[in-house]
Amino acid sequence: MLTLGWSDGATFMPIDFALLSSKNRLNGISDHIDKRSSGYRRRVEALKPSPEVIPPMIQRALDSGIDASYILMDTWFTQLPLIKAITDQGLDIIGMVKNLKQRYVVNGERVSLKELYRFATPATGKKDLLRSIHTVQANGVSVKVVLVRNRNKKSDWLAILSTDCTLSNNEIIRIFGIRWDIEVFFKTTKSFLRLQKEFQGRSYDALISHTTIVFTRYIVLSWQNRCSTDDRTLGGMFYELSDEINDLDWAVALQQLIVLLEDALKASNKKVQKLIKSQLQQWIVGLPNYIKAYLPISACES
Repeated sequence: MLTLGWSDGATFMPIDFALLSSKNRLNGISDHIDKRSSGYRRRVEALKPSPEVIPPMIQRALDSGIDASYILMDTWFTQLPLIKAITDQGLDIIGMVKNLKQRYVVNGERVSLKELYRFATPATGKKDLLRSIHTVQANGVSVKVVLVRNRNKKSDWLAILSTDCTLSNNEIIRIFGIRWDIEVFFKTTKSFLRLQKEFQGRSYDALISHTTIVFTRYIVLSWQNRCSTDDRTLGGMFYELSDEINDLDWAVALQQLIVLLEDALKASNKKVQKLIKSQLQQWIVGLPNYIKAYLPISACES
């Protein structure tokens, strides 16, 4: 079951799927099926390799009005031909890559992912972030590869590829982490919505219908959960309140700074007090009015 989902980091929604099969296992496809029907198109799609199914699936989502900034994929799909096909659709990719036959061009030399590690620049700060490098794939697509420590095997590392080279290392890692939402979705549909066990049948159309019903249940539950528990459902009010809280924190810090300066002035002689007050007043005069409104009145006194 190849699934395409949408997530904003808080809510996940399945938006398309394809049940893939081999010719000797898929029943019901024959010359008697109307080629104009969705059932026939589904069967033709089922016999295609996964990389060929993904671009049309993404295009259907875009045509229906669904917008996204990035396509997140695991190592099964982060391959050169598919990366090129998706970037040609105008979307960026962030996905984990394996050390396979695909090559990267560094200083005019074609190197493997394992060899790319030697050319990457060591990172500073977080211990799990090892290295990163800007490079070009053999198909001409510019990418940024971030190398992170494998938490399951400390001596090993994992590579996350991004076709958006403007993102920072930490931002690439953060965005790729959103892909975990689809794993939670798979677990939920199988364990609680009985995707695998509620229905058994040999009809391909029935399997499509059952999967659609299960996905619809999940969409309704996700929508109800967002409406009842996510403060972002308040819309503009949420962001206005958030901005106000940030402004208040900033205003309190600025007022405390002024109070500290006033306390320091009291411990100095009159000549130093006069000099510091003069400099402080000149600084306040040059501030925008909306900042002056947060300052204590005493700070403006002579």
